[in-house]
Amino acid sequence: MAKKRIVGVAGLGHVGAHAAFCLGMMGIADEILLCDVKEQKAISECQDLNDAVMYMPNHVVYRVTDYAGLKDCDVIVNAVGDVSLCATGNRDDELENSVRQVADYVPKVMEAGFDGIFVTITNPCDVIAHLIAKLSGLPRGRVVGTGTLLDSSRLIHAISDQTGLDARGFFAFMMGEHGSAQMVPWSQVNFYGQTLEQMEEDPRFLFDKDKVQEKAIKGGWVTYQGKQCTEYGIASAAATLVRTIFHDEKRILPCSVELRGEYGEQDVFCGVPAVIGIHGVEEVLEYDLPDNEMKRLKECIDTIHRNIERGNRFLP
Repeated sequence: MAKKRIVGVAGLGHVGAHAAFCLGMMGIADEILLCDVKEQKAISECQDLNDAVMYMPNHVVYRVTDYAGLKDCDVIVNAVGDVSLCATGNRDDELENSVRQVADYVPKVMEAGFDGIFVTITNPCDVIAHLIAKLSGLPRGRVVGTGTLLDSSRLIHAISDQTGLDARGFFAFMMGEHGSAQMVPWSQVNFYGQTLEQMEEDPRFLFDKDKVQEKAIKGGWVTYQGKQCTEYGIASAAATLVRTIFHDEKRILPCSVELRGEYGEQDVFCGVPAVIGIHGVEEVLEYDLPDNEMKRLKECIDTIHRNIERGNRFLP
């Protein structure tokens, strides 16, 4: 008998609810378990999602559960948090609330017997991924954050606007923290083997790199200003990670992964390209960056280390 693909979503705010919808609409999961500290919120979202099931491409079941009920999931999407706390324009302002919520529920899930993979969205993403790995005790690779996956989409969109090329016509990504310190490794941007430097003979490619990077970094705040949240992009990114795991795609994605010696770093989660498959993070790719880009990446990682130390102060 074929095994059901079961995904849990912890936290049903704007992002969690949209992630649950994407998981169904994209035909990724067979059963989606919904969990939130506000029981009526979970019940209401479940009703709304089940009302949409008839129009989804595949059979899917949505159910409400408590945290312990997530134990049988193959993947748990962690989306707890309070997006209103980052109205200042700094995702780090969610740190205390996010740490306290994750520290409360992850031990309950693990005590119930969960032995799957965590995909975490909650901000600050890299810090929370590190915390979930620590609290869960899961093997390396079984915790992965969306990290710079969404930021990379924003970068590709910005480059597409500048060059007029379709987003699928070139390769680019962001590295570092999912936050204002992230950076573009311009040395790795290529157009089917042609580097950006080689392409600059064409005036379309002589764009201001700093402005394009800033556009990618600030893209989330453009979204936030008009609707006080982000939903579609991040939910699609999280669902893509889950699909990549379930289908064992061995796809290279820039996401928040644990570094153990890569880029000279230890005991930190950071947004870098990695191979994602059935076991979660199966390989972390280490790029040969020029000195100026490596320096910027190190500055990003230093920011994450400092926030990990700050977050530890809020643990019970």
